[in-house]
Amino acid sequence: MTKSKLLKYAFLGVTAVLMAHYLARPKEKPRKHPRDYAEIAAQGVIHVAIEYSSIGFHVNGDTLSGFHYELITAFARDHGLRVVVSPEMSFDKRLEGLANGEYDVIAYSIPVTGELKDSLLLTTPILLSRQVLVQRKPLNSADSSRFIKSQLDLAEKTLHVVKGSPSILRIRNLGNEIGDTIYIKEIEKYGPEQLMALVAHGDIDYAVCDENIARALADSLPQIDINTAIGFTQFYSWGVSKQSPVLLDSLNAWLPLPISPPPHRSASSNRCAD
Repeated sequence: MTKSKLLKYAFLGVTAVLMAHYLARPKEKPRKHPRDYAEIAAQGVIHVAIEYSSIGFHVNGDTLSGFHYELITAFARDHGLRVVVSPEMSFDKRLEGLANGEYDVIAYSIPVTGELKDSLLLTTPILLSRQVLVQRKPLNSADSSRFIKSQLDLAEKTLHVVKGSPSILRIRNLGNEIGDTIYIKEIEKYGPEQLMALVAHGDIDYAVCDENIARALADSLPQIDINTAIGFTQFYSWGVSKQSPVLLDSLNAWLPLPISPPPHRSASSNRCAD
């Protein structure tokens, strides 16, 4: 074989390797941007991040249910929009998806705090709730020594929370208030209901979650106690991007007054009369 043919085949071989490498690279998703109401209405679709839970969004037989799901679905129906729901357990990932335009709305209970107001627009309050401690009821003296009777007993204890949960800030502030350390362990792959089950079955001792969710599961997990408050009763809202002020106004004009809904109550029954 001549030298020129060797060089030709070598060149073709290198080219083939480079092309294979290029084709094998994962395709980058087109960069999105937060949308305001006009763009959402023009496309006829609203993208919603929601948590899979008894009061957020869940499968009930062959139907989709949940307070927040039914409420955002009713909003979309009244505005001629189709809803695309993305169940997302991580609060951090919900915020990230909102910032990059993957989601238009976080339709789940977001506590109205100054810190969160800096990063997103919060709707008019939808719910009243608070964060509570989830622990096992004492059955013997050993259990009694671990049972938390007041917030002062939280010193040096480890509380499990969903990764990125807004309750983390409240727990840190509570540690300052009692003058001692409260350890926090963030769990990425589970939501609050799964954390409650882990407490009930003795896998972890303490978790923190929203009181509405806790009360929804209390009857099915009779071994747990949810009577110790971690935070005060406060307003909870939905969130949209700071680049979506008209969407915020549209939601605020439609949403009902703040309530404390029964966990499985239909959102349509909570809608204010026009």
